[in-house]
Amino acid sequence: MLPAVRTSRMSDPFDMLHREFDTALNRLFGAGDAPVAWAPYAVDIREDGDHLYVEAELPGYNKDEIDLTMENQTLTISAERHERNGEKGGGYLLNERRYSRFLRSFTLPPSVDDKKIDAKLDNGILTIVLNKREETKPKKIAVS
Repeated sequence: MLPAVRTSRMSDPFDMLHREFDTALNRLFGAGDAPVAWAPYAVDIREDGDHLYVEAELPGYNKDEIDLTMENQTLTISAERHERNGEKGGGYLLNERRYSRFLRSFTLPPSVDDKKIDAKLDNGILTIVLNKREETKPKKIAVS
């Protein structure tokens, strides 16, 4: 079961630790004054008899900013957004959306067939459909 993150109005020490870690990463990987944000978007995984479905929130990302890889039964979703052309300079009072990155990896069960994977981005939701291997699908057995 995947861990769930809950937010509350009270100060959460883990949230504070997460922000401090992001700040350290910003200092390490940041380019100049551009802030780096590791996007904390949610991912849901569900299955039925024939498929495994991965749905990831990636608001504001275009399909050309998303990379999917499958290697050794590990699915990796990464997305990186840089400052858009034409957004530089002029008029900003606050500009925090210059760069963000999303990276998540999942070890998939051996029942997943890595030969055919479909992915679609629609309204900020990346949906990945993975087929199960035929030999691992449930089979109906007739009773005589």
